[in-house]
Amino acid sequence: MKEYQVVLIDKYQKRNAEILDASLWEKANCLTDFSSPWKNVPVSKIEFRALYDLDNLYFNFRVFDADIYIDKKDDSVDSIGNSDRVELFFRTNDSLNPYYCLEMDTAARIMDFEAKPNKVFDFNWNWPKEDLEVKASKKENSFTVEGKISLASLNALNLIQGNCIETGVFRAKFSKDENQNYQPTWISWVNPNTPEPNFHIASSFGKFILMK
Repeated sequence: MKEYQVVLIDKYQKRNAEILDASLWEKANCLTDFSSPWKNVPVSKIEFRALYDLDNLYFNFRVFDADIYIDKKDDSVDSIGNSDRVELFFRTNDSLNPYYCLEMDTAARIMDFEAKPNKVFDFNWNWPKEDLEVKASKKENSFTVEGKISLASLNALNLIQGNCIETGVFRAKFSKDENQNYQPTWISWVNPNTPEPNFHIASSFGKFILMK
């Protein structure tokens, strides 16, 4: 399994509107090896970073893409699911029974749900609001989605095993096809080696190692 090392920082006291001070993100390892195994096309650069302290896991996606598509008809699961977004999946083990999905678009709308094998999704399940915070911002040539998840909630779901969190890191990019309909390109940190795009499979996960 691929591994990403999550750097430990001192307990963070929030002082502004950001999830973390920009200077802290500089301490994080930068993950950039993303690809779309099902399309022979280059994908926009993605920089993913994560940190943790005694209370929270912090994450930051910066995607170098200014051509953003967002479905604004409402804030439903379908609308978020038809929009450019980034995703984190967490599991206890490769049985995927259950696993937990966190999908976030460029407006910081959240689609979080519990899942079981064969794409059995429970959209009535949500991360407790006090355990999750997500923010999004845009620049001329990129967008950022960042957030924090309480370690207490990860532990309650049995997602931290020793110093390891088994995690999938993904992106959905929507572009117009020849019929002017928006279609997704599926982008992953780990190549799941499936004939068709599928993140909801054990082989799509890697390991986050919580460094001491």
